[in-house]
Amino acid sequence: MFTELLDITLVALAAPLVVQLAPRLRVPAVVLEIAGGIVIGPQVLGFVNADVHVQLLAQIGLAFLLFLAGLEVDLDRLRGPITALAARAFVLSVALALVVGYFLTLIGTDEDPLLLAIIFVATSLGVLVPVLKDSGEIESEFGQLVFIAGSIAEFGSILLLSLFFSKESSSPEASIVLLVGFGIVIALGSFFVGRAWRSRWLARQMERLDETSSQLRVRAAVAIMFAFVAMANHLGLEAILGSFLAGALVRVIDRSDVIASEHLRTKLEAIGFGFVVPFFFVTTGLTLDVKALFGSWTAGKEILEFFVALVLVRGIPAVLYRARFGARRSYVAALMQATSLTFIVVAAHLGAQLHKIDASSEAALIMAGLLSVLVFPALALVLFGRKEEPLPMLTLEEELEP
Repeated sequence: MFTELLDITLVALAAPLVVQLAPRLRVPAVVLEIAGGIVIGPQVLGFVNADVHVQLLAQIGLAFLLFLAGLEVDLDRLRGPITALAARAFVLSVALALVVGYFLTLIGTDEDPLLLAIIFVATSLGVLVPVLKDSGEIESEFGQLVFIAGSIAEFGSILLLSLFFSKESSSPEASIVLLVGFGIVIALGSFFVGRAWRSRWLARQMERLDETSSQLRVRAAVAIMFAFVAMANHLGLEAILGSFLAGALVRVIDRSDVIASEHLRTKLEAIGFGFVVPFFFVTTGLTLDVKALFGSWTAGKEILEFFVALVLVRGIPAVLYRARFGARRSYVAALMQATSLTFIVVAAHLGAQLHKIDASSEAALIMAGLLSVLVFPALALVLFGRKEEPLPMLTLEEELEP
């Protein structure tokens, strides 16, 4: 067991180091983590199999990934004309996704058109944030638009997946009842958790034990995440919905002390991205059916179809941004909104479990997502234009040298 876990952690360790060897390629480490999983998995070297221990860590990694995505959502920013603009673009994306999903079935794709439509409307918020930071746009009005549009797409796709494709629900009507019940439970739970978190006694204990081995604030945040995931599971909904909402709740209730909030976020990111999240992506590579992907021309055709679908569904709505931000930035927004991988991996795996898509299409969807992460952010940064780097400060001795 520990040998296989060691192999996975070595892949996770090597991925960011390999990225640094070719920084101009701007290949996200997550792509190399999935590729590394394929290489050490049963279809290539056969070093690691996705046994129950690996799968457990992968599920925890997925929950943590969506929890950290929820932490990125700032509810104070989700208001005003920018949010309304992003919401209109998402509604247009949903309409386009339905058209594209059903069109693909007409030309021969056998997969569930509604599931494909839901997959196509997603955006990888975790990929957008580093790109916006690299471009220096994270705090600008345009950067906030892209961030809010990604937040709406991420939450909207998770909500739609839970509504129409929960494992335990027999129909969309049953899912609506479950979602309403879950919403009530979440609202009540959030109220009591918020009151407890902000109580004077618990606040003092968190402050006193924050930098000790107890790490009480971190333990409380992780407990909230698992509580929400457990509630979602018990109600027959997808765990990713619970973990995403838990992250958003922690962001809200822990914002009174900005410094403490930043420290908590840093610690949670260390646990997530430093430990459990890579298990999810490497395990995705372990379980990816590469033989089905390259077993026929149909799979290759599907990769192209799904890749183009991402561009159409998430790119075309960016035309709504043109009047406010100009043509070039609307193209940048189109590319960034069409960048999607994490949700594709989750939804494609769920679709395969529910027999809504086959193994070949699952692999084709993931490959299309990998291509979007490889191509779109790099093109967006080129369109942004590189800012001139400041010249290094010279010492007096260096300035006097001939």
